[in-house]
Amino acid sequence: MWWMLLAGVTAAQQPQADRLAWWREAKFGMFIHWGLYAIPAGEWKGKRIPGIGEWIMHNAQIPIHEYEQLVPQFNPTEFNADEWVQLAKEAGMRYITITTKHHDGFCLFDSALTDYDIMSTPFKRDIIRELVDACRRHGIRIQFYYSLLDWHHPHYVPRPKWVQDPPGHQRDFNKYLDYMFGQIRELCEKYRPDGIWFDGGWEHPPQEWRAEELLKMIWNILPNAVINNRTGLPADYDTPEHYVPAAPPRTAEGRRLWETCMTMNDTWGYRKDDFNYKSVRQLIQTLVDIVSKGGNFLLNVGPMANGKIPREQVVRLKQIGAWLRQYGDAIYGTEPSPFLSHPHPVGGCTVKGNRLFVHLFEYPTDPVELWGLKTKVRRAFIMKDGTPVEFKQEGLTLTLDLPPIIPDPYDTIVVLELEGAPEVDNALRQAKDGSIDLHARFAVVHGKTARYEHGGGKDNIGFWTDANDWVSWDFVVERGGTFRVEITYACDKGTGGSEFVVEVAGQKLTGVVEETGSWTNFVTKPLGTVSLQPGRYTLAVRPVKKPGMAVMNLQRVKLLPQQ
Repeated sequence: MWWMLLAGVTAAQQPQADRLAWWREAKFGMFIHWGLYAIPAGEWKGKRIPGIGEWIMHNAQIPIHEYEQLVPQFNPTEFNADEWVQLAKEAGMRYITITTKHHDGFCLFDSALTDYDIMSTPFKRDIIRELVDACRRHGIRIQFYYSLLDWHHPHYVPRPKWVQDPPGHQRDFNKYLDYMFGQIRELCEKYRPDGIWFDGGWEHPPQEWRAEELLKMIWNILPNAVINNRTGLPADYDTPEHYVPAAPPRTAEGRRLWETCMTMNDTWGYRKDDFNYKSVRQLIQTLVDIVSKGGNFLLNVGPMANGKIPREQVVRLKQIGAWLRQYGDAIYGTEPSPFLSHPHPVGGCTVKGNRLFVHLFEYPTDPVELWGLKTKVRRAFIMKDGTPVEFKQEGLTLTLDLPPIIPDPYDTIVVLELEGAPEVDNALRQAKDGSIDLHARFAVVHGKTARYEHGGGKDNIGFWTDANDWVSWDFVVERGGTFRVEITYACDKGTGGSEFVVEVAGQKLTGVVEETGSWTNFVTKPLGTVSLQPGRYTLAVRPVKKPGMAVMNLQRVKLLPQQ
């Protein structure tokens, strides 16, 4: 399987923890989508074109010769690299990722391999060089977005459906790959970025992109470069887009690094008619949610054709930055929450040393109960002003009795000073109705291939291609009795028939996976009953036979009390 190629790619690199230390600590970055598409800004020949701004060439099916007419119109005289970088700093962002080339093929840098670049515009200034230099002056890291696919290049395949080649022209994908490799080498050697952020890899598998060779080339030039997963190889980190995973991405080897990229409105590239902006509250709480789960937040700006960032985006960034200047210690350089799940109204937890930061998106009138913390709490207080918080710690139950204060409008943070680094018992608890929900996002995966998947309709244990892999959950029964056991899974056509056993407390229930029509069409099946007295248990799901491609996509096992 292609994802197993990772070991050969990263073997020559220095230890990942050293190479990615700055990226792990940064937490918050600025994404910049900018190019020729900022000129039409969502409109072509007087017509509003549906879709995101940077896809206008595709969505309006603009012929190459017509789209090229934007080049002599691109003259962003109000662009100021220092202003952009200063805005990122004021927003509390620690790195910038900018589009050096998007799907339309136009390059914001001075490329020796094409005239379809910034030096062919009236502006005639190397935007990428100016931005790199500004980042170095101001202590901001910079990464380069690069689109693998290219609607403009005469040898990229598959040819865009609306593009007509000259008579007799034969496309040669290897010639495009030579161009692509050459440009990426050019970017690495000429500008020395801190990382490469690939996109557009969906039209070819990693072998056809020569992805392993590509990553090795980058790391040979820039041994410390951080690289995302969109060549099809896992590389350094995952890139969920426009959403926050329900649980941190992880493989059988442990947690994966990840970064959510997101727009402030509905588009990446500038559209003059898109004012559907997220609130500052929503953006700050998204940042906290991401960091609590161990990820980074890459928040997008789409500059206008004149080089200015829209005011609506600037205002939001400055407000986020003001909040971070007060509460950044609970964000930057933190470790993710030690708790698998959080009770309402806790929006997440972050950790730094022996401090546990409890984030409250809604300030409660009732006491807040956290279950599972084994480390003793020495002191609790409101981060904003040090107001003491009364607490009671009995066994694994910590109760916070919050004082009557004016809460922060975005996120009130309670600081728990502990006797040491927080240790947590993450056994799942029985719900008030007596049920026990063993969801995939909380499972412990044992083996080589199976892992938690998220996004695209998936929230399950997937990649379960090895019948020796198995999953388990620890849970606590407070009210014993007889429980009806149900399993929820999906299984694509032609790969059903796997046999499995569910084991708990010496009791076994068996089942056969039926095809459900796709890997995302989940169904719930009854398995039988088990009897459990109050106590702590481990439930395991183990394959017995796997005749198809994979065991199943397992979403949850649920124990329901019999009436």
